[in-house]
Amino acid sequence: MSAADRHTIDETGLPSLVLMERAALKTVEALHAHGIDTSRTLVVCGSGNNGGDGFAIARLLTEEGDCAHILFAGRESSLSPECSVQKKIAEKLGIRIFTEIPEEEYTVIIDAVFGVGLSREIAGKYKDIICWMNEQKCAKTAVDIPSGVNSASGEIMGTAFRADLTAAMACVKAGCEMYPGKLYAGETVALPIGIDPDYFASDSEVYITYDRKDIPQLLPERKADSHKGSYGKVLMITGSRGMAGAAYLSARAAYAAGAGLVQIYTAESNREILQQLLPEAVISCYEEYDGDKLAALLEWSDVVCIGCGLGTDSIAEQILEYTLKNISVPCIIDADGLNLLSGRMKLLESVSIPVVLTPHMKEMSRLTGRPVSEIKSCRMKILKEFTDRYPVTCVLKDSRTLVRKKGRHPFLNLAGNSAMAKAGSGDVLAGVITGLTAQGMETFDSASLGVYIHACGGDEARDEKGSYSVLARDLISGIEKIMSVKGQEKQERYSNETA
Repeated sequence: MSAADRHTIDETGLPSLVLMERAALKTVEALHAHGIDTSRTLVVCGSGNNGGDGFAIARLLTEEGDCAHILFAGRESSLSPECSVQKKIAEKLGIRIFTEIPEEEYTVIIDAVFGVGLSREIAGKYKDIICWMNEQKCAKTAVDIPSGVNSASGEIMGTAFRADLTAAMACVKAGCEMYPGKLYAGETVALPIGIDPDYFASDSEVYITYDRKDIPQLLPERKADSHKGSYGKVLMITGSRGMAGAAYLSARAAYAAGAGLVQIYTAESNREILQQLLPEAVISCYEEYDGDKLAALLEWSDVVCIGCGLGTDSIAEQILEYTLKNISVPCIIDADGLNLLSGRMKLLESVSIPVVLTPHMKEMSRLTGRPVSEIKSCRMKILKEFTDRYPVTCVLKDSRTLVRKKGRHPFLNLAGNSAMAKAGSGDVLAGVITGLTAQGMETFDSASLGVYIHACGGDEARDEKGSYSVLARDLISGIEKIMSVKGQEKQERYSNETA
């Protein structure tokens, strides 16, 4: 039985069989709501409570007049108490129960073999049954999670059921949104079955997500009586020789996210092109390391972003080390900043200012010393260990980006698409997070919202240009469309702040 079920049972006194009945009822309702033909249904049941849900579903469909059969794939000796009760009820009602794969045809197959507790690879009889289920030419629905998908990581445990619809109890499981599990879950729908909502508020491992209607409420307010300084002074330490593009994209994105003033600190060779590309930015340059100038810039800034196209030479090393030892405002570290940091992790152990790290998988491997394959398979665990050790907000970038900070519910991004897999996309994200932070947002909030807005901008760009031709600068255009919703849905508020 899941921890959420147990919490509800212990705290409210709601019997487990009542929760099971609700799960079955809501699943049947979801089947009908999605237009699935249940006239000939096969429910494949295991021995646990997921199987108990399946027995109850078959009974409810039978009561509605459908022909519902059951394939019992579990073992009698392993029946949970609740599953045993549901199985006996089905038997007494005369519902046909197979113990071997039937030869009949069905309009829908419902997977209730394994629930969220699966921890081993599927093999033997179970594997044969799931493979057979996948081969059938009919609609397919999973109860809570497709059997074979790891509920936490989305890994495939040997084999997995391929669902068209996953009816999740109370909340969609992370494994159904992480790849490759997402490819097996089909459409996911969360069903309210009476789980105590206090459980989710108290469980630090429950992920939060956003949708577009959340954006206007999450963005910082734009006040009628304000000036550029009201929305933050951004220092972008970015762009080594020949990397003006990274400087431009990150700075331009910070402006798009609402920052009031952006100053770029970059190699002298980038001055002319950046003045042409982004005349709205202040351009400060270096040819060699200048500690005094860097100190003055850090003193001027309200937030610093360091690393986009910075390079990894000795000048970049000195800039990063001085910045982290002397900065007194929030700092976003990206790209080359992360590569330099990987050899200087002690700098993070004593940091007292808010820090955001934005690594992709290879950069996270350098930061942690663990192979990419291990991070991909255990990303939640490794990310938790990392943020428990270091006082930072970490944005672990991937097809499903995760944001975590100790003491906060982690954020799982569900927006975005493959068109965003282009050079410069990470620079844009760093700029968006920096621009939101400049406006006074707490770094975990700016990182989470920044990831989501960046992904939505990518969706806008894909819709306009297709999946192949999107460039990083197109993401900024998409972000500008997303940001415009704020002005459309909320009126400016007047304040007494001086201009």
